[in-house]
Amino acid sequence: MEISPISVVQLVSPTLNQTAPVQNVKTEQSFGTVLKDAINSVNEAQNQSDLMTNKLVSGQDVDLSDVMITAQKASVTLNTALQVRNKAVEAYQEIMRMTV
Repeated sequence: MEISPISVVQLVSPTLNQTAPVQNVKTEQSFGTVLKDAINSVNEAQNQSDLMTNKLVSGQDVDLSDVMITAQKASVTLNTALQVRNKAVEAYQEIMRMTV
């Protein structure tokens, strides 16, 4: 009785014959588009916070907790954008310090 040795080709070949299902790949956005969307998001959060604050000051029926939550969301988004900007500037400065 002859026993054939196991080879890498025998282990890999069954998986090569299987085809993966085709998936729709979403087109990637450019860096500029992503950056623009992020800035618009920060701007929208700031505008929403201003609107809620103005409603509260003018005496409209607005819950104080909603105003504070909106203000904190705007603050967090702005601080996040500032940190991303700081890291981008640091990365640029590091690249400029590199010798070629």
